Amino acid sequence: MIRQPNEIIDTNKKIRILIAGYPGIGKTTLALSAPKPLLIDVDRGTDRVEARYRTPFTQPKEYGELLNDLQPQNLNNFETLVIDTGGQLIKLMANYVIKQNCKNGQSDGSLSLKGYGAVGREFERFVNYCYYDLDKHIVIVFHAKEEKDGDNTRLRLLVEGQTKDNVWQPMDLGGYMEMHNNKRTIGFTNCDRYYAKGTHGVNGVITVPDLKGQDNTFLTDLFKKVNDNICAEALEAEQQKKQYEDVMSVTLDTVNSIETVDDANAALDVINNQKHILTSLRESKAALFDKTKELNFKWDRKSGGFISAVPNDAIAS
Repeated sequence: MIRQPNEIIDTNKKIRILIAGYPGIGKTTLALSAPKPLLIDVDRGTDRVEARYRTPFTQPKEYGELLNDLQPQNLNNFETLVIDTGGQLIKLMANYVIKQNCKNGQSDGSLSLKGYGAVGREFERFVNYCYYDLDKHIVIVFHAKEEKDGDNTRLRLLVEGQTKDNVWQPMDLGGYMEMHNNKRTIGFTNCDRYYAKGTHGVNGVITVPDLKGQDNTFLTDLFKKVNDNICAEALEAEQQKKQYEDVMSVTLDTVNSIETVDDANAALDVINNQKHILTSLRESKAALFDKTKELNFKWDRKSGGFISAVPNDAIAS
């Protein structure tokens, strides 16, 4: 079904976010601030989270075990799936695809070139299953590492081979956590130091508040902000659509009533005096020139108006 741009209205959009940073900076605790999270603890680090901020979790040893855990009937009490870490999940996927097809692996047990492709496809399938079929928010945590790039030091995801190219594509948001002036921050805008991803008004560097025993709600609040911004964008788009329709109603009625040269010039004045929005000016003038062409009126550049006939070299292109 073909839909119009103004129909992009989802007041409860599920969010896919990637969080990266050095070990020990608090990525897991931040990830668990999402709405009603289930921690998929493939990194076996839930014990490092302060006890009051721990949530229900699963610690699958194999990828097939994880798929068995993530059945709809097991997830009724959860709104978010937190994968900690994405790098370890990809290792489980690597073992899985090699068992599925020995050509995906090499003699030393590492992935073959074909295997990397299989893992990339499986990662995409997994995220799509969690997002579309299970209808959950997705938070994926990655460790970061430093890489030298000339004189610059850049942060990159700690993940094997070309699979790092697959993890960013489905994400709505992606941020790097760092320390600035003894404050934890997360950056959602690309910079020389790292690649990031921001949408729906979430951008720049945001300070992550110290919890100090308070409720852990950073991502819950951020997801609400995203959905509030989507609603605001939809409302603005609807208002623009209404203004566009009102302008086009006036200009097209005026154009369709043209019978004389004076009518055409008056219609041009009407068009120029409208408060145009979106494509209304271009469309209104296109309709006017189609109508005047039909009536054999010509545009006179010298007088800046329509006349019955002018020499060919004076006709506007």
